[in-house]
Amino acid sequence: MHCSPGIFTGRIALATALGFFSMATGSGLAASGAQPNFGPNVLVFTPTMSQAAMQQQIDKVYAIQRRNEFGPQRNALLFLPGKYKVDVPIGFYTEVMGLGASPDDVLIDGNFHSNASEDNNNATTTFWRAAEGIAVTPPAGSMRWAVSQAAPFRRMHVRGNIVLHQFNGWASGGWMSDDWIDGTVDAGPQQQWISRNTEWGQWTGSNWNMVFVGVPNPPAGEWPSPPYTKIALTPIVREKPFLQVDAAGNYSVRVPSLRRNSSGITWHGGSTPGRSIPLDHFYIARPGIDTAGSINAQLEKGKDLLLTPGIYDLMDAIHITRHDTVVLGMGFATVRPINGTPAMTTTDADGIVIAGLLFDAGPLQSPVLLEVGPDGSKARHTKNPISLHDVFFRVGGAGVGRTLVNLKINSNDTILDHTWIWRADHGSGVGWELNTSNNGLVVNGNNVTVYGLFVEHHQQFQVLWNGNGGRTYFYQSEIPYDPPNQPSYRSAPDTKGWASYKVADSVTHHQAWGLGIYSVFEQPGVELTRAIEVPKRPDVKFHHMITVALGNHGAILNVINKTGGSTSMHPRVTPKVTTYP
Repeated sequence: MHCSPGIFTGRIALATALGFFSMATGSGLAASGAQPNFGPNVLVFTPTMSQAAMQQQIDKVYAIQRRNEFGPQRNALLFLPGKYKVDVPIGFYTEVMGLGASPDDVLIDGNFHSNASEDNNNATTTFWRAAEGIAVTPPAGSMRWAVSQAAPFRRMHVRGNIVLHQFNGWASGGWMSDDWIDGTVDAGPQQQWISRNTEWGQWTGSNWNMVFVGVPNPPAGEWPSPPYTKIALTPIVREKPFLQVDAAGNYSVRVPSLRRNSSGITWHGGSTPGRSIPLDHFYIARPGIDTAGSINAQLEKGKDLLLTPGIYDLMDAIHITRHDTVVLGMGFATVRPINGTPAMTTTDADGIVIAGLLFDAGPLQSPVLLEVGPDGSKARHTKNPISLHDVFFRVGGAGVGRTLVNLKINSNDTILDHTWIWRADHGSGVGWELNTSNNGLVVNGNNVTVYGLFVEHHQQFQVLWNGNGGRTYFYQSEIPYDPPNQPSYRSAPDTKGWASYKVADSVTHHQAWGLGIYSVFEQPGVELTRAIEVPKRPDVKFHHMITVALGNHGAILNVINKTGGSTSMHPRVTPKVTTYP
């Protein structure tokens, strides 16, 4: 699908001169047939623009975002259908999107890459960047995607190979889904990774915890050597919604259909099955202009919500109250409660979708940042579940932040499709008494399914699972670095620390696959009794677990309950458990 240059009559001369479309004027409501107003932080490229002008604008964004780990800038780079010959480096808080129905509608013939954000090829803090909906022909046959957490790679077609590290430097985990890699995926030293519904020629590399769900051609070998966890079919998922433009220049948001027991990508037939919502059904919110009040007023009118890149300081929560509402963020749009409220809540209704947002805790303690369904939610949503995609959470790092819980899921049957829930271990406003957070994820709903669960450094249970029938596919967690001493870090008189992954004693059915839990205690004499704590019941089943002590202090004494043994041996060991019980 190619967009006709005639669609943009009257704009091409200006766009060619500037190298982009900056949608900075007009109403926040998209008018039918009009060019959407995405604001100044969104660049929309067309294949008719000059290569030099496009490259200049791409490079300007990267110059700011290359090392901008805790900066306020947010950007989205959008490519209309067509062919481009540009170099696209992707820095912090940058989302690069193709606007075709299929990734093959947008072809970048050139270097498309994420480089390590630290020196010495260190990608362990290469966070908060995204790529989706683009076909890439790498000039040397291989593209680099050296990333760690919160760096989704979705609906991409790599016409060659992809390398998930920079010259064998450190990297700490990542995500890919609905991708097609013609050649080889080289994981190299990546510590952990999840691939869901992705196809490739071959996969090479392993380290601690590599999980493959719904992947038709997973690598050979079985846990624990190599540490591969393979689940043939993805039990239930819908892909993340995405922005698209048709041949007549009409914008819409595609909401992919729910799939059950699936393998491989959605777009072999060209487009992804699903429904399209015209963009004029969305309220297009803008940072610095829109408030929780203005956004809620539009949601109450029945609008869906598109949050353009930037930081939204909220005096009240955004309330999602209608079934099938779609909330979509662009360019790591960031919502930050500054008055001690939640950032966002939803009703207990079918089909709500929330995607592409960064929830940043404010200086006054919030009870929760995102709450899905109110406490006591009872409805079932088996036919049309609520789903969350690429929702990320941060407590501290950019400044002091406080919350009790980051993400609380009360609604049954919810799908969580990639999250990183991070209490900062570095940056500004960081300390045991400063960036306070009890739990990353609390699940109260039944039959909740999670893919790609990254949760780190919270002060009590990283994950507390109270609902029945839960399933987790891939878990990565560092427990907190900064407990000042053991008395400050006990969940019970006879228990050191708080288990990273806790299944409540009342739960009778739960399963999890591929879990890696790590310690980096800063103070001597601090230990964790067990990384995973679960009731010992036949239908509470855990598969493929590892613990690692990354620092010289302390230890994790057991992997799960009283099983697995300690990391405290010298030299350090990495205990592994294949199944429990």
